[in-house]
Amino acid sequence: MAVNLELLRRLSETPGVSGREEQVRAIAVEQLRPLVDELSVDALGNVIAIKHGAGNRQGPKVMLAAHMDEIGFMARYIDERGFVRVQPLGGFDPRTLVAQRVVVHTRGGERLRGVLTPATKPIHLLGDERPGVPKLEEFYVDLGLSGERVKELVSLGDSITMDRTFELVGENVIGKAMDDRTGVFTMIEALRQLGAHEATVVAVATVQEEVGLRGATTAAFAVQPDVAIAIDTTLAVDTPGMPETEAVTRLGDGVAIKVFDSSFIPNFKLVEHLRNVAERHDIRSQMEVLPRGGTDAGAMQRSRGGAAAITISIPSRYVHTVNEMVSVADLDAAAKLLARYLEDAHSGSYAL
Repeated sequence: MAVNLELLRRLSETPGVSGREEQVRAIAVEQLRPLVDELSVDALGNVIAIKHGAGNRQGPKVMLAAHMDEIGFMARYIDERGFVRVQPLGGFDPRTLVAQRVVVHTRGGERLRGVLTPATKPIHLLGDERPGVPKLEEFYVDLGLSGERVKELVSLGDSITMDRTFELVGENVIGKAMDDRTGVFTMIEALRQLGAHEATVVAVATVQEEVGLRGATTAAFAVQPDVAIAIDTTLAVDTPGMPETEAVTRLGDGVAIKVFDSSFIPNFKLVEHLRNVAERHDIRSQMEVLPRGGTDAGAMQRSRGGAAAITISIPSRYVHTVNEMVSVADLDAAAKLLARYLEDAHSGSYAL
């Protein structure tokens, strides 16, 4: 099945920092509504889409979670010359932010393009000084406007997103916000491919994952799933300068089945079930151990009385940059694995 790159492009290029996911949410609602039996939006802004199972017996309730928010900024201070200081929303590596283009989304609906850069000397004026790694609090946005005009247009709290287009590069795609628009994409495509199933599937496009798994926490409390599956990106550090032992995953080697990250330890029986499904359907997969970092599964696993939890990951190079790279083949494998698992979820037993 061909991968719907146009949908992924829309998801990637649409702005939606933590707490301001409404434009991405509109796409999720549009895509999910025809695929499910019930759809609602909760108080935090999570999209909750329910697809009932068929059959004579009550299948398990499987909650899927893919977060809509991307890392970005909000305006925190505007000086007299119109330079906008920023408050990070999510984890950035300052080394990747120098001289990046951004868009400030104003409360009046304007999209103002600007340059994000740290308040440091240009290289021509450094002399014998050695430039260090800039700190996030040093960054500002230059909108190319007078201080008076910026203060007319921009308010504290206005969201700021990276300005980058989605592109096909070889057998891969690159763009901003692949973390986690690829997860939202995979969740939608898996439901599109889903055949007969007994499980009740609750697909949730979550909010505010990048600032503390907040949407998944409240959604899981309401859903009370038996099985909880996060769909997210993970590190593919299969690049020059990194030892093989620290690659985590490799681009093009298939969808990743997580066995560890710092937010939770997956249910080992659920891990085995997914591995068996991948082998049975000849879906290329790899195992993932992520030393640091977490996903919505960490919140879902601990909600109420707990759930059997796991993460299905899409390997990504250059995570948390504006050029996150994922393999088209890995995306296809992720959607297939999730769809085939949901068809077989009723056969699983995950009691420890």
